[in-house]
Amino acid sequence: MPHISIVEKKGEWDDLVASFEHSDFYHTYDYHIITKNNNDRPILIKYIEEDKTIALPLLIREIPGSSFKDATSVYGYAGPLTKNLGVTYDNLHFRTLLQNFFLKINIVAIFSRLNPFIPLQSTVLENLGNISIAGKIVNIDLTQDLETQKKCYNRRLKSYINKSRNHYTAKSATTESEIIAFIDLYYENMSRVNATKGYFFSRDYFFNLFNCSDFKTEVLIAEDNKSKRIIAGAMFIKKNNIVQYHLSGASEDFLHLNPIKMLIDEMRIKATKENFKYLNLGGGLGSSEDSLFRFKSGFSKNFKEFKLWKYIVNDSVYTELTIRNQQGLHSSNNDNINAYFPAYRWEGQA
Repeated sequence: MPHISIVEKKGEWDDLVASFEHSDFYHTYDYHIITKNNNDRPILIKYIEEDKTIALPLLIREIPGSSFKDATSVYGYAGPLTKNLGVTYDNLHFRTLLQNFFLKINIVAIFSRLNPFIPLQSTVLENLGNISIAGKIVNIDLTQDLETQKKCYNRRLKSYINKSRNHYTAKSATTESEIIAFIDLYYENMSRVNATKGYFFSRDYFFNLFNCSDFKTEVLIAEDNKSKRIIAGAMFIKKNNIVQYHLSGASEDFLHLNPIKMLIDEMRIKATKENFKYLNLGGGLGSSEDSLFRFKSGFSKNFKEFKLWKYIVNDSVYTELTIRNQQGLHSSNNDNINAYFPAYRWEGQA
């Protein structure tokens, strides 16, 4: 008989995720612990139906000023994992049990980013709220040989990389001082682009990722050949057959050659030799096709759809909370509020 249970202990969580053919580091227990806010509760919903298994990781959050909660995914690409399911899977039992479970624990709404490299996520979540295409991500197909990969580079990118390799040396960061240098460059980069507070991760965040044994975090740094100064760095996280380009930063004094391009190229070569399949460079800011997306698409035209899952579990409470939030903000701009999800968490930003 189909049933749902909740996994919250590391050992059971790790074993369950490991039982799936396809998963990413975003699904691990440790990444949820590293990235969660103080009051977030990481859970892994486990659904069993005969020989079929679905696992859905979420962060449960309290909704201020109410007895209700909502759920979101970790920063990155998460979504459900599946075993022994096909494209014709009928999710009726899963939908029913999941809806009842969410109502039982006072969940109002769910927001989750999905993973472009994990199959059948949309199939599993069909008729559970709405799945939308937020934009595109750029993937480098590491199953191709190195020369075929490089043929996808645009001419200007090749020129930048060649010039960078003449002036800088790429290597893996192995010491605490090298990691700290990378963190400082990342902070400098975020300040330069006027990033929001949420992008200024704590120093512990970086070291926790670097020291985690559930996945492999590698920081590549670029060292200026003349001064021996570390002038750029990029963090990549490896799990199963996927490499994720996670964070990066470069010194303003050396932006003219954009050494981050060289570091991505270096990881492309390393990861191909290590038999990974995908190098995900991500997309643009807010999933738009902006200058960041154009920078990444210079490496590859292998684009994949980046999808978002939005699910209102309790319509009446959702509406009530949204109205209360609108009144609290003294806002009459319904378009801005309703464009944000969940709308009751909109804070009135421009």
